[in-house]
Amino acid sequence: MDGAGGRGERGRRAARPAAPRGRGAARGAARSSSRGGGAGGSPGGAAATLRAPRRDGSPARRGCPARRPSAGRRLPAGPAAGGGEEAPPAPRGRAPTTRAPAARRRAAVPDGAVAAPAAARRPPSTAGALRLREVLSRLTLGRQDVSEASGLVNRVVPHLIQAIRSRDDSFSSIERLGAGSYYEHVKISEPNEFDIMLVMPVERLQLDESDDTGAYYYLSFKRNPKEQYLLKFLDEEGRLSALKMLQALRKIIKQEVKNIKSAEVTVKRKKAGSPAITLQIKNPPTEISVDIILTLKVQQSWPRSTQDGLKIEEWMGRKVRTEFRNNSIYLVAKENKKEKVLRGNTWRLSFSHIEKAMMNNHGNTKTCCESDRPKCCRKSCLKLLKYLLEQLKMKHTKELEKFCSYHVKTAFFHSCVMWPKDTDWHLGDLDHCFQRYLGYFLDCLQESRLPHFFIPQYNLLSLEDKASSDFLSRAISNQWNNRFPIFQERCHLQNIFKVY
Repeated sequence: MDGAGGRGERGRRAARPAAPRGRGAARGAARSSSRGGGAGGSPGGAAATLRAPRRDGSPARRGCPARRPSAGRRLPAGPAAGGGEEAPPAPRGRAPTTRAPAARRRAAVPDGAVAAPAAARRPPSTAGALRLREVLSRLTLGRQDVSEASGLVNRVVPHLIQAIRSRDDSFSSIERLGAGSYYEHVKISEPNEFDIMLVMPVERLQLDESDDTGAYYYLSFKRNPKEQYLLKFLDEEGRLSALKMLQALRKIIKQEVKNIKSAEVTVKRKKAGSPAITLQIKNPPTEISVDIILTLKVQQSWPRSTQDGLKIEEWMGRKVRTEFRNNSIYLVAKENKKEKVLRGNTWRLSFSHIEKAMMNNHGNTKTCCESDRPKCCRKSCLKLLKYLLEQLKMKHTKELEKFCSYHVKTAFFHSCVMWPKDTDWHLGDLDHCFQRYLGYFLDCLQESRLPHFFIPQYNLLSLEDKASSDFLSRAISNQWNNRFPIFQERCHLQNIFKVY
């Protein structure tokens, strides 16, 4: 029975005749208090820790006046996204829409981001954290599996890079850069997916926005470009064609994989709208997927649309933010689906290199998570929410096809800004920290508002996909109210969602 009380307890209270006024009323109140009927009485103890407790109006911290009890969040109503199966409703007997309050914010909310509720912090739950740690232990990559998988990738990719450089002068300057969850050390379950960026340095380009998101651009050369070898990839309007460059790169790779003798490698069919050329490497009894992503590295200032993004001053410091913004611009070949006619000449800003640096140096202090220093639970919380979304997508593939791990990752970065201190993510507070982070993500879903961390004007939760956001919000709330039964299902994970 959760902290709000169960159906049986409420039924007994409802059946009891009303106490007379005066002294009898006081005695009745005392009896109710002694039986644990108040908001603070939690007879469920550890068993109820992962349910969504109601907000009880506890006194606020730091001498602030107590918050008035607020009504529980209402789950979005309406039909399921895509006309498919609707997420199962929360069971009766407890408020299905409430959840754990978020801790008081330590820093200003990033521009455009959804504000987390400021409420008193609940004491951490040892039993809840133990259950979450058990889930995390199942998601940990096996050392032998990692060794075998990375060994195969490190035999195949250098072979391809050498061939690409020698076969076409246009690609002679490419460099390898590992990106994505494996290289950020947040990959879960299996080391079966790798993202490899093939980075081409370019001195200067003219960037023209292709829409109002501030993320997609048309690229063209200024007069007398140094990179004359790229002029063959211009389209009829003088723009650098991502489609032409990808076609040339894909042709070389398809020819060269036939010459690889150390592994069985194939090239998957092109996926519409994807910037990646995907390799499949046989690694019995499974396969390894390697996404080759063509990336331009442009040595110039970041576009104006990024000016108010990356608000990490309270988290990592003003100096670190300046250092990040002094990096070159990275652009990946990516179609803009908002265009009426897809011509394959748009490029999207990529911050994979910055995200990788932030993940691998994620502390407010430089010593966070070092071998002999205190550990935080930031990455553990991210892994848990990645796993939750993966599992829900496997159950509701059609309804949740719009969602990918980048939504979870973006919400994670915003959470790190709102709770910037290492003490806000103490390892012993895993249960509390995960619920706080999950609560922020639910707020984003219900408001259909999740600003890109680097480009605040770019909303990753379009109002056009409101039905999908509502469906995911209901599904997550149902899991929360039932103590995440999906975490106990030991099914084989398939990484069916990605973003580049």
